[in-house]
Amino acid sequence: MTKSFMGVRLRRLREERGMTQAALARALGISPSYLNQIEQNQRPLTVPVLLRLNGAFGLDVQLFSDAEEARLITDLRAALADQGAPAATAELRELASNMPGIARAIVAMQARLRETAERADLLAGRLTEPQAAATPAAFEAVRDWFYDRRNHVPELETSAEAIGSALPPGRMAAGLVDRLAGRHGIRIALDADSLRRFDSGARILHLAPHLNEGQQAFQIATQLAFLEQGETIARLSDDPDLASDAQALLRIGLANYFAGALILPYGAFLQEAEAVAYDIDLISRRFGVGFETACHRLSTLQRPEARGVPFFFIRVDRAGNISKRQSATDFHFSRIGGSCPLWNVYEAFSRPGEIVRQIAQMPDGRSYLWIARVVSHGRGGFGAPVKTFAVALGCDLAHADRLVYARGLDLKNPELATRIGPGCKVCERPACPQRAFPMVGRPLAVSIAEARFAPYSAAPG
Repeated sequence: MTKSFMGVRLRRLREERGMTQAALARALGISPSYLNQIEQNQRPLTVPVLLRLNGAFGLDVQLFSDAEEARLITDLRAALADQGAPAATAELRELASNMPGIARAIVAMQARLRETAERADLLAGRLTEPQAAATPAAFEAVRDWFYDRRNHVPELETSAEAIGSALPPGRMAAGLVDRLAGRHGIRIALDADSLRRFDSGARILHLAPHLNEGQQAFQIATQLAFLEQGETIARLSDDPDLASDAQALLRIGLANYFAGALILPYGAFLQEAEAVAYDIDLISRRFGVGFETACHRLSTLQRPEARGVPFFFIRVDRAGNISKRQSATDFHFSRIGGSCPLWNVYEAFSRPGEIVRQIAQMPDGRSYLWIARVVSHGRGGFGAPVKTFAVALGCDLAHADRLVYARGLDLKNPELATRIGPGCKVCERPACPQRAFPMVGRPLAVSIAEARFAPYSAAPG
């Protein structure tokens, strides 16, 4: 644990519980003067005191972790940049560290403002057309919902694991078909016109004929989520902080989460992942799922009493559009202006079939191990459209030695790390040769000069 000054967070916790300094000091077995110094950031919050807090109140120690700071700082920078009010990193760090509630409120206000602007633009440009089912802001809200829970939903995990553990790994489809028929009177029919469609009147679940056994199991498990976990999903998605379109998206996301947890049961999946040093190809073959599905599930293994490596997971297309983004920890994904072109997730497109490795360092000095590979989705056949994505999985360098992908890499040499950032518009690296835009709030001429470009070489060609 680093030397962390968490006085404001501790004081807020004490006030929320209606305790005086003297009462909290007695509960922690320390003197009131020592507690006062901690609250005033004159003394750091030490591990022994943190453990006493956990013992006395059963707190999640993550409450006093600085791991979320990096992401919050990036979100703050982007929110202020949207308003044309860039702030110094030191100021952002102070706000994120000592007043995270205020920082999140600023980010939330800017998100609501951006959503309002997007809806206004949509209404102005499409008055005669039906409105889209969900706005970009709704997708961001759902992503934030999962992020706030570290991409782990225990309410669904237990039920899913109970079903999945009773079925053979990688060959669950037959058992799930029997469950669907025996418990719900639903039969399966193949339908080339839809991936999954449930006819409640006829009690038929239509599935696309091109799905393999693992994909069929996932689609059946998704339908079981709505049938057997409907109340839990409704309760979790009934969040007053979410708009109606975001709540609808969240219901789908929770059903998909349950399906993944069912076909990849937590205990068995984590045990296999640890046994093969998180070799994704071996894990995929063991459970009969694709590379992307295995990566996504790895990013959810955050059960408090049995944690896996805290991964971040992302899927992008060639244009840099992020279609999936999940995180069990603090990696600062960009919300505006795209992501960093030096990130290996883009190099993967030029090396299909390979797993590309990269040690990457963000501007705040945090380093990560990333792996990326290209995946494709499509029905096949000549002339049939195929979707191609790059899927990436990353973790803090502190966990990298648990991964097979770290073999042969010098994890302790910071000079080998690629300097990446959260996206040009919010990245403070002044001398990056790959910069596409100046940092918001920084004059273009200054950015070009700092990047050591000649006056007429700022644009390619």
